Amino acid sequence: MGASSLRIGSHRHSEALIASKLAPTGVPLTSHSLDPTYAAGYRNGIYELMNNPLLENTALPAFDQITPEHVLPAVDFCLARYKQRVDDLIANVGENPSWDTLMAPLETEEAALERAWGPVTHLHSVADSDSLRGVYQQALDKITEFSSELGQHRGLFEALKKLHESAQFATLRTDQQAVIEHELRDFALSGVALEEPARTRFREISREMAQVETAFEQALMDATEAFVRPLSEEELAGIPESERAQLAQAAADHDLPGHALTLQFPVYNAVMTYANDRALRLEAYTAFGTRASEQGPQAGQFDNGPRIEQIMALRHEAAQLLGFANPALLSLTSKMASSPDRVLGFLRDIVARAKPAAARELADLAAFAQSECGISDLQPWDVPYVSEKLRVSRYQLSDEELKPYFPLPRVLDGLFGLTHALFGVRVVERSGVSVWHEDVRYYELVDQQEQIVAAFYLDAYTRAKKRGGAWMDVCRTRFAHAGGIELPVAYLTCNFAPPVGGKPALLNHDDVTTMFHEFGHGLHHMLTEVEARGVSGISGVEWDAVELPSQFMENFCWTREGLNRIAAHFETGDLMPDDLYHRLLATRHFHAGLFLVRQLEFGLFDFRLHLEFEPSRGARVLELLEEIRDEVTVLRPPSWQRFPMSFGHVFAGGYAAGYYSYLWAEVLSADAYAAFE
Repeated sequence: MGASSLRIGSHRHSEALIASKLAPTGVPLTSHSLDPTYAAGYRNGIYELMNNPLLENTALPAFDQITPEHVLPAVDFCLARYKQRVDDLIANVGENPSWDTLMAPLETEEAALERAWGPVTHLHSVADSDSLRGVYQQALDKITEFSSELGQHRGLFEALKKLHESAQFATLRTDQQAVIEHELRDFALSGVALEEPARTRFREISREMAQVETAFEQALMDATEAFVRPLSEEELAGIPESERAQLAQAAADHDLPGHALTLQFPVYNAVMTYANDRALRLEAYTAFGTRASEQGPQAGQFDNGPRIEQIMALRHEAAQLLGFANPALLSLTSKMASSPDRVLGFLRDIVARAKPAAARELADLAAFAQSECGISDLQPWDVPYVSEKLRVSRYQLSDEELKPYFPLPRVLDGLFGLTHALFGVRVVERSGVSVWHEDVRYYELVDQQEQIVAAFYLDAYTRAKKRGGAWMDVCRTRFAHAGGIELPVAYLTCNFAPPVGGKPALLNHDDVTTMFHEFGHGLHHMLTEVEARGVSGISGVEWDAVELPSQFMENFCWTREGLNRIAAHFETGDLMPDDLYHRLLATRHFHAGLFLVRQLEFGLFDFRLHLEFEPSRGARVLELLEEIRDEVTVLRPPSWQRFPMSFGHVFAGGYAAGYYSYLWAEVLSADAYAAFE
């Protein structure tokens, strides 16, 4: 398949295979049978590899058995088998390739490789270690090289063109036709038409980019992990007891007494939102805003600045080898937006609408800061703190009042009930499934005929050696093969504050919307009925549309009916009172302008960085950022702030020249939700 169809190394779209049949309720997914074609591949005199859990024919990854020592043998085995399959296909497919003789074997082979590699990429994000990092990078190099070679395989490309131009193409299902068309596009974007030395250079670029993007993410994780600062009792002033419990847990995690500040987001956010000590807030803001840079308390230790220069130079060179003037134009070949002018016009239209509102909100906040908080020079490290004070004052609403109504078990029960009401599938927790941490839970989706149609893992809490943020990733992708229908399985990962003090994990409303957002991605993946793997679930969806289902689901966090499902006091079981609901609803657009200009800053920075890069001038990261802040920002961060060095979405997470997608898809999701209103 074309290199991009492999999606190797993508943290949001890494996939894998197990071949399984639909099973009735009560029969766990782990009992499903393996595709006989795939199983036969093990009977080639290399049967001893069957004791490798990444190659064993279990329906789900055996996380409790996987060790770093298993990674390279499994990847080597899968790559050798994949290469042999491609050679055999090209030798035997003849002049009349068909879906069954060409595409179906390739889909099975792609899935087999990702079945072994997918759990490794997932563990790299949620349970990292030095030993795993070493083999991960070696394996990634091998897979990237293979992917590049496959994307330039002219024999495979010619066979695919023959199928596309044949009379049989018109008889294929729409999803099969789409896969073939996407593959032809991906071959072009993988350099299949390049001649030497450009062909070899393109492969080298792919390998180098994979290495440096991985290094970017690892440096960000290390910088986040490395900072820990004990807190005195005086510095805890203003921080509620529930939040102090998180700071106490952070200290315990680092074998410290009392309380501590770390850069894990729930801990950092508690200090920024509640700590009366302004100097402490500045210290936290400085540490967080200079992560992985040449500034701040860890200056130079994990600096991602040079890596950004490398990434941008490589992306630009790759785009030009393929005939595009810049990486932004290359990026738009697989997006809804038709041109850079369309993207920039869309963003700047929102700037024109949002910036005046943000300026009014900032003036209002600054006046409140001076009159009520004694802060005459409002700074970025004051904004969360003063915003919370203003919200409490204006709406008589605080996170501390809301959190008791959002215990995670209740939120999940309500979310699952809503899923049943909207989509007709029940969510059933299953035990006895191998997981990578004791906090992880596993669930299956069961339809009205009591058939299991999908499953997912939920890893909800922040901890050491786990990447920050929240995301949905793919464990298994639905597709039809010789053994039946492969069922989709997802990873849902969040970083909520864990339970402490004998209480369940209590979420704030932003956490609740995050949970709904990621579950929307999961539903997009799990409820697909497509049978061609290349366009099943989230695969093959334009990047600027991929956020539609996730943002659609967020709407239900604001309705009375939705909150009746998810919000009940963790001690009394009482539903959220009407008064509290109306106060919450009144905050829905609180500081919406300030939020929007921040998102616009991110989106414009990302897109212009890729559109305007010139090798002779370098990435101009800080210079460009200042230009964009001149255009968009109403409260300018200090010159030493280095948010690009921790912008993992763009430099390590697949959103290059695509961060605008969040706002683009929000417009689409609003239209979709209107049908439910």
